[in-house]
Amino acid sequence: MRGPELTTDRLTLRRWRDTDREPFAALNDDPEVMEHFPSLQDRAASDGMVDRIEATFDAHGFGLWAVELRGSGEFLGFTGLQPVTFEASFSPTTEVGWRFARHAWGHGYATEAARCALAFGYDELGLPEIVAMTAWSNERSMAVMRRLGMRRDPAADFEHPRIPEGSPVRPHVLYRLGAGEWRAA
Repeated sequence: MRGPELTTDRLTLRRWRDTDREPFAALNDDPEVMEHFPSLQDRAASDGMVDRIEATFDAHGFGLWAVELRGSGEFLGFTGLQPVTFEASFSPTTEVGWRFARHAWGHGYATEAARCALAFGYDELGLPEIVAMTAWSNERSMAVMRRLGMRRDPAADFEHPRIPEGSPVRPHVLYRLGAGEWRAA
């Protein structure tokens, strides 16, 4: 299954290309970009992530799209949807997520791209709810979640099972957005 290409006024959300791997590895090795993750990723780990993203597209018809600036084709990062594959009080469900290179911050790209991914999830996939999660300290991502109309669910905050115990980024917050809320907004 190829998976759709999505566009906004400024962005293209598309499947990954081999030429995305180098700038994606640089993004994953940037301490500011990865501040709210357990560690930086070397090239092998970054390439492995691209391979897993592509496998999700093949299995589900959606995933974390590579995001590029329309016109120039400049790689900015990723945004998209992915199934939550660990056990939690809110799973099974689908998550919206994003990660952008530092030079792409402050332009509204994360919100614009995530809004496009949410529209696909609700309008094309018919999902009943989409969640977003981040480390409790990641105020920038929580601001994007609020701009998307998502609401925090403190009762569902959790310790991320894929992050080592004792890590300062293991405590996570959960935001939710139901299909009805999306349509009403």
